[in-house]
Amino acid sequence: MILSLFRKDPTLEAASALYASAVEQARLPVFYEKFAVPDTPEGRFELLSMHIYLVLRRLKGAGAAADRLSQKVLDAFFANLDSSLREMGVGDLSVGKKIRALAEAFYGRARAYEAGLEDGAAPSILAAAVSRNVYEEAEAEMAPALAGYLRDAAAVVGAQSLARLLSGVVRFPDAAAPALAE
Repeated sequence: MILSLFRKDPTLEAASALYASAVEQARLPVFYEKFAVPDTPEGRFELLSMHIYLVLRRLKGAGAAADRLSQKVLDAFFANLDSSLREMGVGDLSVGKKIRALAEAFYGRARAYEAGLEDGAAPSILAAAVSRNVYEEAEAEMAPALAGYLRDAAAVVGAQSLARLLSGVVRFPDAAAPALAE
């Protein structure tokens, strides 16, 4: 019985690996250089949210194990946001309110991206969501290109096997691919 306290949780390990992969992809310089995403805490939040959304989108509706994994990925995401806010000097009394606001922002973006990725949705819907959320403009110049990346990434992540994600492995497309070149 006591040994169970020292066993590793495979779901937690997989969630940590998926979260780390999303962070790694979101931090690629290509997003800030080629796609002109602002290199600010807000811009980094937007890119990380986008990649976490892609992982959760793939896991959605794939059974109880996928649901547990999704929750652990979200837990890692919000724990990291909490830690980051504290490192930036946000006071203990304000962190909860800020995390709540970030959670609302994340879920709002997920709904907007989902609407843009639905079968038959006009590309302009996703581009408008990206423009509004990532660039904070009605029609940002680079929004269609980043929306194209998001659409490609949704297809690539969506085609990966559930077993692969349950083991903590996700592959995102090359953001600097020629198809997305300027």
